[in-house]
Order: sequence, then structure tokens, then C-alpha cells
Amino acid sequence: MASKEQKEVEENGSMISGLLDKAKGFFAEKLANVPTPEAAVDNVDFKGVTRQGVDYHAKVSVKNPYSQTIPICQISYVLKSATRTIASGTIPDPGSLVGNKTTVLDVPVKVAYSIAVSLMKDIGSDWDIDYQLDIGLTFDIPVVGDITIPVSTQGEIKLPSLRDFF
Repeated sequence: MASKEQKEVEENGSMISGLLDKAKGFFAEKLANVPTPEAAVDNVDFKGVTRQGVDYHAKVSVKNPYSQTIPICQISYVLKSATRTIASGTIPDPGSLVGNKTTVLDVPVKVAYSIAVSLMKDIGSDWDIDYQLDIGLTFDIPVVGDITIPVSTQGEIKLPSLRDFF
């Protein structure tokens, strides 16, 4: 008698397990097809020289596919030159994306004087450095939760010359 009850419990358990697996698959499939914001780096420009170092600004265009405003949790960035990290940072709570529009974000990148001076010693006469900028945009999408969209760009940027300091 105990074996018959045990068999029924096992059958019910496997049926519930099967339903849970189907539900997980359904939700995973639906979440995989949820639209996410799309981002691209428009340009990276020399902004100026401050007491803290050299300032560059990256313009990032982000398209919001939803009609509602989406909060941006944070922006993180890493600026590299020849695989060497020359600047990194995080911008907490930079604002929100407007619904069904493209928002242009300004990402300030600060390079410390010591690093800028060492780069100046390593470059040639053109004062350009090859760079790679990696940006992570973290959004709070309702129902889905926090997602991070990686954006990367490469190019050349000018280092400041002596006249930029004075």
C-alpha cells in the first residue's frame, strides 16, 4: 500500500516539475524577446584642461523603444590606449531616457595629469593617441530588472599641447 502512495507522490511531483520547467521556458523565451534600448557612441572630443587633469567628453546616443521613461542606473566607462587603462569611472544616476526618443548622453572622461604626461612622452609629433572607449549603460527595465548594454568605440584623440595649458 505504501508503495502505491509513494508511486502517486512521485508521479505528481514529476508532473509539477514538468509544469515548472515549461513555465520557466515560457518566461525565458518572452524575456529574450523583450526590446532593449540601443546605444552608439557618436564621438569623443577633447574638452579642456583642469586642475585635476585632461577632460574628454563622449557623446552617446541611446534610443528608447518604450513609450515610458526608463531610468538610467549608472554609466561606467574605461578608456584604454594600447591595452593600457588610462581612465575609468562610474557616473551614478545620470538621469532617464525619454520615451520613444533618442537621448544624447554626455559622458565626461577625466585623464589624470600623470597619465597624460606619460602618454605625451610615448607619442610622436602628431599628438594623437589610439584609444578604445568601453561604456556600460545600466538601465532599470520594469519587470525585467537591471540590464547593462555595452557600447565600445575606437579611434584617435588629440592630447593637449602646451598652449592648451595656458
